[in-house]
Amino acid sequence: MAKPADNLRINGDRLWASIHEMAEIGPGVRGGSNRQTLTDDDAKGRKLFQRWCEDAGMTMTVDQMGTMFARREGTDPSLPPVVIGSHLDTQPTGGRYDGVLGVLGALEAVRTMNDLGIKTKYPIEVVNWTNEEGTRFAPAMLASGVFAGVLELDYAYSRTDAEGLKFGDELERIGFKGEEPVGKPLHALFELHIEQGPILEAEGKDIGVVTHGQGLRWVQCTVTGKESHTGSTPMPMRKNAGRGLAQITELVHEIAMAHQPNAVGAIGHVDVYPNSRNIIPGKVVFTVDFRSHDLDILNAMVERLEAEAPKLCAALGVGFESEIVGQFDPPAFDETCVKAVRDAAERLGYSHRDIISGAGHDACWINRVAPTAMVMCPCVDGLSHNEDEEITKEWATAGADVLFHAAVETAEIVA
Repeated sequence: MAKPADNLRINGDRLWASIHEMAEIGPGVRGGSNRQTLTDDDAKGRKLFQRWCEDAGMTMTVDQMGTMFARREGTDPSLPPVVIGSHLDTQPTGGRYDGVLGVLGALEAVRTMNDLGIKTKYPIEVVNWTNEEGTRFAPAMLASGVFAGVLELDYAYSRTDAEGLKFGDELERIGFKGEEPVGKPLHALFELHIEQGPILEAEGKDIGVVTHGQGLRWVQCTVTGKESHTGSTPMPMRKNAGRGLAQITELVHEIAMAHQPNAVGAIGHVDVYPNSRNIIPGKVVFTVDFRSHDLDILNAMVERLEAEAPKLCAALGVGFESEIVGQFDPPAFDETCVKAVRDAAERLGYSHRDIISGAGHDACWINRVAPTAMVMCPCVDGLSHNEDEEITKEWATAGADVLFHAAVETAEIVA
């Protein structure tokens, strides 16, 4: 198989400019991004991305989940595409690079192919997956989950946000409810992403070659007590749902610590009712996030939570209910695709190490239906899902260089 020459590189300045132009849409309050899925700003970002793709000579299709596929034709159009990309939606207080680097790094790879006159046997498609973050509509990785057949289209359309608005209705409102069926054959998929952890920066590595992803369980818990006045209700007579939250928070920490070094767990989302200064909470709804790349450990953590949390709450005189609202098992990425990433980093002279993804990504679902791998670059202090998220132009360029080489090699260069 022909491989791109070692001296072929993407245009780092052009990539960097594109990232920061996209960040002007849906800006955060202190330099980050707030471009939540299916909002007006998401629509604006999508339209800019579409224009850039069309300017690069690609044709755009949108499937019924709003996922965008920009196609650069191969010499054999009958072949399934090599797909590269990530997502453009962000957290409410997100950074400029989470997801965006992967989409625009993929676009830059195609721009570079155009600059160099490279032709490939397999088509290459740049993808923008819908609702990767899951911050407005749970669960995360919603569109890729439907694509992989693990979630139903009707289920996805029925998801609601905090205001009761439905995913399907909002998708149609912003004009990105496509007609293409969800799901199709892929030759391979590569996703470039910032690490969202501190390992690469701490070890001075340019590239993370992702061999596995962590599995995830989101357990939504409801603790039910009794609302009453904080000033006039005697302490022994209170049924304080907030105490249940407090004790379960510590339980979650204990469970994760008991499974080190291969597990994490925390409570990130909390709704307290009625959320008034002088009323004892009558209900608390929160989500426990457990993750591990070991399936047995992941299941054991959930089992311990479901066994011990009801007992803690019963001792406080409050009720406890739970349900799993998001999950996927730990993926092992395709060995051939992983090798393409590792070999590209070697050829280009970038320092690298194998790494396990600590976060969920669309690639984790697509790995079920197509050969898949991920490329990671460092981020400062491992910080992500935060407006202070930061990377360097050099890190972005290195990641996009490796993505470019792995994708072009897999798509097979035609002389």
